[in-house]
Formats: sequence, C-alpha cells, structure tokens
Amino acid sequence: MTVHGKCRRTQTCPASGVRPGEMGTVAEIKAAAAKRGIPCSVVPLDSQFRCGGSDAYLRWVVRLLGLEPGGPVAWEPDGRMQLLVAESPQEMEAFLQARRTHDYGARMSAGYCWPWSPEPKPGDPLPPDVVIGDWARPWNLRGDRSVSGAPPAALWATDPAGFGQVGCVYTAQGFEYDWSGVIIGPDLVWRGDRWITDRTASKDLVFRRSTPATDVDRLIRNTYKVLLTRGMVGTIVYSTDPETREKLRDLVRGGLQRQPAQV
Repeated sequence: MTVHGKCRRTQTCPASGVRPGEMGTVAEIKAAAAKRGIPCSVVPLDSQFRCGGSDAYLRWVVRLLGLEPGGPVAWEPDGRMQLLVAESPQEMEAFLQARRTHDYGARMSAGYCWPWSPEPKPGDPLPPDVVIGDWARPWNLRGDRSVSGAPPAALWATDPAGFGQVGCVYTAQGFEYDWSGVIIGPDLVWRGDRWITDRTASKDLVFRRSTPATDVDRLIRNTYKVLLTRGMVGTIVYSTDPETREKLRDLVRGGLQRQPAQV
C-alpha cells in the first residue's frame, strides 16, 4: 500500500497466501519499496476488529492449523467469539439458519474439495456440487450476474440470498459475516498427533503437479485460516473426517447439543 508516497505495512501475522505465487511478507514489501526508492514504515497492529476483536480466537486458529509453533490447544471462551463443532453438515446448516431467524448474517464455506460445475443457464437450478452423504449444496456463483436467485460472486457474503450456497476461499476472502460455518474437507485431516494435507483431495486447479508439496501444505492450511476467520460473532466447524471431528471435539469443549450458543 502506498500512502502519501510512503509504503506502509500493517500486518503482524504470517503471510496468508492461498494460491501459488502470492506474496506479501514484510521483507518482500520492504525490498520492493527499496528498489523504487520509497520510504517504508512498518506499523505493528496492537489490536484488530476481525472475529469480534478476539485475539484469543485468532491465536487459537493459527495454533490449531500449525501456522504458529506449539500445536493445537483447547479453546477457552473469551466472551468475544463463540466456537462450536457440528456433527453433520445438516446440523451446521440448521444452526446457522436458526441464527438468521434472530437477524444474524450467516454463511457456509468449505475447502476446495469438490468439483465446481459450470454455471447453469438462467432459470436452471444450481448444480449441487458439494456433496457430503445425503446432504448437497451448490458452490457460490463465479460470475458477476445473478443466476436462479443466487447472487453474483461479489455479493455472496452480503446478499441474504447467498445463504444456501457454499462459499470457497476465493469468494469468502476479504469478507466477514456474523456467523461462519466452515466445512473442513478431506484435504486436511488429523492423524495421531498431527495434520496431514492431501493434495489429491483438492479440486483446486491452481495446485499443479509442479507446485512443491511443502507449498501445497502451507496453502491448504492458509485456506482454512481464511475460512475460520470470517465470523464476527461465532464459528461452527464441521469436518468430513471422523478422526478430525473427534480432535475438534476434544479441543472445543461443550458441543453444539450440550452447550447451545447464545442468540
């Protein structure tokens, strides 16, 4: 960012690229500014407004995903963010729909683990690409026009008609909504004492064969960091993998049924 001729970097967390080739670390920005003779001031942020202003939740997410050292830790409610684990996508969607009846905004998003069909012709139903058992929902639209009552991609996070479509990271990134439902797909599973990323489970075409495995691992984890930090009031998370759900239940004490979130 250039402000009055000065490059200003205001980020304290690690780079969160979700596509190969994305960049934006402090060192990279300072180097680029130096090449152009632009003074660069780094301004650390003492606080943030994402996720209800809950620094504890942001730290929990990066620890959960192994983006900071120390490993996952149990979630300790801080009165700012609510966190729940769902046992099924149906349970997650029903919970979010209930929040909407109390005038909260809510959206569902997922890792890019299901194919994405071309957009249908006007009047045709959206293809239900995200299929988990007998539950199926369409991805959000890609284009800049409404189709079959669904809003264009740029309005998915803000138009009430966006509920019912599953957002991908490229649509959800940069937006926030009150309640966030996140589906962790088979590209990120918990095994024993660590996360395992499976590039073969991803349908994201940006992960070419030439993309190094270490880069794919980082990008998949960053993808879920983005998805898990969209909610301003709370997050409800579901994993398609049973062992991963068990790990999440261990970390998030008081499940959806036993300790309903406040409305």
